[in-house]
Amino acid sequence: MILKDKTLINSNSAKIQAGQKQELDVAFYLRRAFKDHSQVFVFNDVKFKHKGETAQIDHLIAYTYGFILIESKSITGEVTINEHQEWSRSYRGQWQGMPSPIKQVELQLALLRSLVIDNAPHLLPKLLSKLQQNFGGREWHSICAISSNAIINRNNTPKTVEERLVKSEFIADKLLDIMKLPASTPNALHFFSTNTRPWFSKESLARICEFILEQNIAPSAPLKPGEKISRINEPSPVYQDESTAISPITQEQKNITNEINLQCKQCNNQTTLKPRSGRYGYFVTCGECDTNTPMKTSCPQCSSANTKVSKRKELYSLVCGDCENTAFFRLDG
Repeated sequence: MILKDKTLINSNSAKIQAGQKQELDVAFYLRRAFKDHSQVFVFNDVKFKHKGETAQIDHLIAYTYGFILIESKSITGEVTINEHQEWSRSYRGQWQGMPSPIKQVELQLALLRSLVIDNAPHLLPKLLSKLQQNFGGREWHSICAISSNAIINRNNTPKTVEERLVKSEFIADKLLDIMKLPASTPNALHFFSTNTRPWFSKESLARICEFILEQNIAPSAPLKPGEKISRINEPSPVYQDESTAISPITQEQKNITNEINLQCKQCNNQTTLKPRSGRYGYFVTCGECDTNTPMKTSCPQCSSANTKVSKRKELYSLVCGDCENTAFFRLDG
């Protein structure tokens, strides 16, 4: 079940746009895989404070046996990790170091774990009305999901890191492999089975999910010029049981994923692009360097390359043959 979608920032920053697109891509695959799953609860873009520290989690999975945190990372080019777990990536042919997303998500996991442990009496029932349960034995995992178009050099990547690095389109498979969920929610009879993994009851998991929603805080950092906060499917703090249908994607989210800002492939100019058509389809000509750039690109909703550019009067659009999303080109020139 999807309990929280991403809170988007409308920005002209290419870096922010790329980061949000990556998070939306991961959220898309999570929605496709778990929107009707009774044992999996998905939170996209969760921010909370605890003990004077603040954590922002791109994607949080609460499930029958524990939690999984996912750090989304937009990477165009190649990424490599050496034996010291130091990350590097290529950008336009140049290599540069970058912070480890794995270390970042580990810090977020530690703070979330501290938060729920400190609130265990409110989240977990007592055994036999006397012994307070805790989160001991529950599973905690953290992984990194990177852009589908990135190239991962896995040759020298330490195994402990390599196992936690996945491309966006494989995120659901990775999560299912980690969770190893039973066909039905465990009950008291599991005490007499070979399954010794501590689990959350339906009531406890519902209480935990409600608590996470209550702890989430809205973005409060000052906006840069041209930025605007847009709330997407922000849920009520009242948790609803698993029979409740998920919220549909709102019009605000469609607007974000349905607009394409083209840029010249040579000089990255976005303001003086003239649409043209030729033998190989539609393209734009840059008013600064006179370079031609194809309008056909991957789908902003699901990243599929099965797309087609069409024109109706002066409006150009990109239609995806896989998810049937229609995106419109924004041409400022």
